Amino acid sequence: MEQFHLNTSRENFYNITASVRESVRKSGLQDGLCLVYCPHTTAGITINENTDPDVVSDLLLGLEKAFPDQPEFRHMEGNSAAHLKASCVGSSVLVPVEKGALCLGTWQGIYFCEFDGPRHRTYSVKML
Repeated sequence: MEQFHLNTSRENFYNITASVRESVRKSGLQDGLCLVYCPHTTAGITINENTDPDVVSDLLLGLEKAFPDQPEFRHMEGNSAAHLKASCVGSSVLVPVEKGALCLGTWQGIYFCEFDGPRHRTYSVKML
């Protein structure tokens, strides 16, 4: 399993596709699965469009509207909305690998989703 480090500046989606592709290449895996995993409770991993930056803006807006900060939240750190967003998005993706390449759609990219930045984060990539 390969571990990566990422310094996030704010709530955002960070395109990590290139680092995942490089991990697949270095592994030598020709056919199998690639697991991308985030060990944080206020961040996640997702696959979505990587061409139009407005998609990321719209996703962030939609998540903010779906999970706004609420004065009723009891979590002492004050980041309950970030926990909700991370639970909704999920902590991992599993991508097929064929002929040594990720099987992503034409417009797809893999994103690290920061919901509580700035932070020093890690994510892992494992071939199966």
